[in-house]
Amino acid sequence: MMSSILLFDSGVGGLSILEHVREAFPQWPVHYLADNARFPYGELEEENLIHGCVHLITTLVRELTPAMVVVACNTASTLALPALRSALPIPVIGVVPAIKPAAALSHTGTIALLATPGTVRRSYTDGLIQDFAPHCRVIRLGSSDLVRMAEEKLSGKAVDTSQLHKVLAPLLAEAELDAVVLGCTHFPLLRDEIGQVLGPKVRLVDSGSAIARRVGTLVNESRVLPGKQQGGYYCTGQVPSAALAGYLEGCGLVFSTRIAAS
Repeated sequence: MMSSILLFDSGVGGLSILEHVREAFPQWPVHYLADNARFPYGELEEENLIHGCVHLITTLVRELTPAMVVVACNTASTLALPALRSALPIPVIGVVPAIKPAAALSHTGTIALLATPGTVRRSYTDGLIQDFAPHCRVIRLGSSDLVRMAEEKLSGKAVDTSQLHKVLAPLLAEAELDAVVLGCTHFPLLRDEIGQVLGPKVRLVDSGSAIARRVGTLVNESRVLPGKQQGGYYCTGQVPSAALAGYLEGCGLVFSTRIAAS
């Protein structure tokens, strides 16, 4: 049996996860589903988010028959995974903020979670901090502006450094801060810019490599072989700009179709 991998996000943020997966498994075709019509997820009501994710993903799974789904979105992962796993007969991998490795890396015991407003206030996040960083002071900073800046960057717009400084100002005021969790998959797309603002003493931590390892485990367990087709980019709402289409092509993705949002 030959198959593929399906990645899902509210926009292009999951491309930061795609980079790790393709690097680890270059022979596997990877399809990408972007729910642009309801972007950004950090501002959606929970029931709306869950219903839409399940509808879109199950619809495309029926069409593409992938070996697994990667929900490459922290906000969706903290809410929709149980419903998706109940609805699908294949493995569903979620992304959670990398609080555990950040806490292990910190020398000062002061770390930050930089994520969407929904993720920073969710009880799921409380549990991660309690389980993996009880000895740390964890600063939470929620921002939808950074999500939009990452989307705009891939569409060819220059990152507004002054705006980035404003968003990150609460972290710049923390002298003991030495590790920041990029708790939204959009944020690694701004890694260089965020790193320049926060400085070299602050380490930026994301979940990309951990997700790639999990994909590898499931690939080995499934005994499914990679298919031969090219990876496709599927989306609701806005279709890719010329600049984004060029970026997607570099990621091994060809724009396939625009699909209806739920």
